[in-house]
Amino acid sequence: MWAWPARATNGNMATRTPLPMLGMSPMRRLKIAFFCFAVIHLTAPARASAQASFDELLTRAERTDFNETSSYEEVMELSRRLADLSPDIHLTSFGYTNEGRSLPLLVVGAPDASAASVIATGKTRVYIQGNIHAGEVCGKEALLMLLRKFSMGDYPTWTDDLVLIIAPIYNADGNERISLSNRPRQHGPIGGMGQRPNAQGLDLNRDHTKLDSPEARSLVGMMNAYDPHVAVDLHTTNGTRLAYYLTYSPPLHPNTPAAIDGMLRERWLPEVTRRIKEKHGWDYYYYGNHNPRRPGWYTFDHRPRFNNNYMGLRNRFAILSEAYAYATFEDRVKGTLWFVEEILDFAQQNASEIRSIVAAADREPIIGRALATRADFAQSAEEVTILLGAVDEERHPNTGEIILRRRDMTTPTQMYEYGTFKPSETAVAPSAYYVLPEAEDAIERLEAHGLAVMRYATARELPVERFVIDSTTSAPREFQGHNERTIWGNWVATIETLPAGTAYVAVDQPLGRLAFTLLEPRSDDGFVAWALVDRQIEAGSLPILRVSAHGR
Repeated sequence: MWAWPARATNGNMATRTPLPMLGMSPMRRLKIAFFCFAVIHLTAPARASAQASFDELLTRAERTDFNETSSYEEVMELSRRLADLSPDIHLTSFGYTNEGRSLPLLVVGAPDASAASVIATGKTRVYIQGNIHAGEVCGKEALLMLLRKFSMGDYPTWTDDLVLIIAPIYNADGNERISLSNRPRQHGPIGGMGQRPNAQGLDLNRDHTKLDSPEARSLVGMMNAYDPHVAVDLHTTNGTRLAYYLTYSPPLHPNTPAAIDGMLRERWLPEVTRRIKEKHGWDYYYYGNHNPRRPGWYTFDHRPRFNNNYMGLRNRFAILSEAYAYATFEDRVKGTLWFVEEILDFAQQNASEIRSIVAAADREPIIGRALATRADFAQSAEEVTILLGAVDEERHPNTGEIILRRRDMTTPTQMYEYGTFKPSETAVAPSAYYVLPEAEDAIERLEAHGLAVMRYATARELPVERFVIDSTTSAPREFQGHNERTIWGNWVATIETLPAGTAYVAVDQPLGRLAFTLLEPRSDDGFVAWALVDRQIEAGSLPILRVSAHGR
């Protein structure tokens, strides 16, 4: 455990100054810092009742020497204490889990926790979430520690330009299903951790387009209300043995606005990487996996079912964080905390530009452009150097099973990188889509995403394009509650009478990229792919049409 005092500032650049007590243990330094903070704040009688003892502000991970992770109730209790302690931290809820647990949201840097107050600040809004996979708990602990450090005077300039919107425990139901057998090779916490899926058995990081879970519905509701410019999603790796303490990713879908992708890849993430190496000596890099049977450094999937890809198609900056599973639990928490700190430092220093890029992406026309419906990995022009690592085997003290621990060894290895995607199939974005009322479930999901949907009160005869299906296949095995479907065919111009209740979805709206991905029939992550209009397809027709000749 460690601590830093309030940060010295130099213009717009903030730096952290170490405590001049080098011989003391990290816990001793943290206790002294808290004591000084408490003495200062206890001089204000109006705030005296809000003071908490030192131990009450520690996470369960810290209190157990990083052997255990925080429960839902402990997250809620610490969140309440921090909101009581700091007038700049406000606790609210952004929805509920499948089992009815309230999802905590901590708002920092606005007059209160309401979405209206947050947006009225005019500041750059940054959403950060932990625990989407409840066995990957380093983000949950790091965010609570970050909030405590803020309440104790660290990061004094962030809220000049930023509002932080923090959800430390997104998969709250999965968090409560603690088991020593979850993620068995991961190096701690040895007291166990939660499970990957939610209480429904759904992977919440595959639910951003279909919205089957109450958690995903809560998330998109929060996005629609608070409209953050930046979204950060905190995870832990699984698999490849790396030398990196943490890997990361920007949005991967080819339809992500180029300016967002450019700032992340050319400036933001390289600068964060440089600062981490300079300050802490740790190597971070783009997320990837290496398998000798498939040479190369491969990132994950481009589809927007994944959080950061989904956020990119909403025209928002998105950053995925993956702490290294075989680093110690304490190092994973520390590395995640440092990563978030540097992300927020950069966000503050470039707050106005971030807002401008997002606003321009919302206005950017996409009608008539060829957009990707499917994509393949793109190979780097040249081989890159990847830092592979090694692990030592240890025995879990409670189960006797093998767990893996990062060995301080680095093997620079040359290989091609497959860290981006190129379109393998495209379609021209139309002016709008029509969704027939027989597909009411699809219409409701469009509205839940925050898309502007207009419903016709009366029947209308209009020129349209109908997708004529040549053939179709359905996956034999269920995935995330659905047998995924693929259809083939062509758009054909025709004139049809659209019944009352037909939904009109314009593509020239800020979420136009998302509308295209959800409704284009060949999209690899849309409503057709998720079998949400299967009943109509099985009956012989697709209940999604397109505007012909830019008409309404």
